Amino acid sequence: MIRTSELVYEYPGQRALDRVSFTLAPASITALVGPNGAGKTTLLRCLAALDEPFSGEIEVAGIDVLRQPRDAHRHIGYLPDHFGLYAELSVRRCLLYAGRARGLGGASLEARIGEVATQLEIGSKLDDKAGSLSRGQRQRLAIAQSIIHRPRVLLLDEPASGLDPESRAALSGLMRRLAADGMTLVVSSHILAELEEYCTGMLVMQGGRIAEHRVLDQPAETTMRSVRLRVVQTSEVLAAALADVVSELQIDGTQARFSFSGDDTALAALLAGLIGHGVAVCEFTIEQTTLQDAYLLAVEAGRARA
Repeated sequence: MIRTSELVYEYPGQRALDRVSFTLAPASITALVGPNGAGKTTLLRCLAALDEPFSGEIEVAGIDVLRQPRDAHRHIGYLPDHFGLYAELSVRRCLLYAGRARGLGGASLEARIGEVATQLEIGSKLDDKAGSLSRGQRQRLAIAQSIIHRPRVLLLDEPASGLDPESRAALSGLMRRLAADGMTLVVSSHILAELEEYCTGMLVMQGGRIAEHRVLDQPAETTMRSVRLRVVQTSEVLAAALADVVSELQIDGTQARFSFSGDDTALAALLAGLIGHGVAVCEFTIEQTTLQDAYLLAVEAGRARA
């Protein structure tokens, strides 16, 4: 759905994007993460056909963004970090304006206004002025404006900034629903714990480059898993039973940690084998690698390469 190749963008004295290339699948939700100044906002603006890179290629929904930016706009929704609303317009008129600006009109636009207002839970606020809304409600209105034309791609720059916990939870649910409807999302944020709730992939940017592109929803059997177990009492049998079937084994008293690359069936057989050898296992846990862990590892690897 999104493909970039060798993107380069420069500000005076600084290269913001340095040969950026990646491909994103349809209906995916990609976390765009990285330190301040890494090039995230510049990349989003280039994808949205708002800034033109010095060189490279961008394709969105099969459209060459650099050659046909207006055609690309019909398929793209974009919410910047610092979005603006017309404070004196009602919510309904804000959505009406956004829809008309994107070529919608008539009864279909009126119906669409009702749909997005319901979807963003601002249906009861349609006659209220935008300037009277709370921070979370303004954020929902801004997102509603960005999806009024049913884009195939939605680009969000810090969408959860300033939201309370309840609004952030609602935003997470919205992201999942949009992806389930076939929309492809790219979400830039520093709140990694929330991104982990709904993202299916991660793009790590560092110094204008892609430090890592990782798919997060791969089947468990395709990845190495970290396992932690605890036994009732120390056992010399434990090390012997695990030595030939696991890697990175660490045993500290009654606790052991190791990496295991087998599928769920093999993992169950491993546990059964330990019990069969008389090891009194009282805890057996798969330790999940969080998005923040993956991000920090990618940043550290990037620094080491540099």
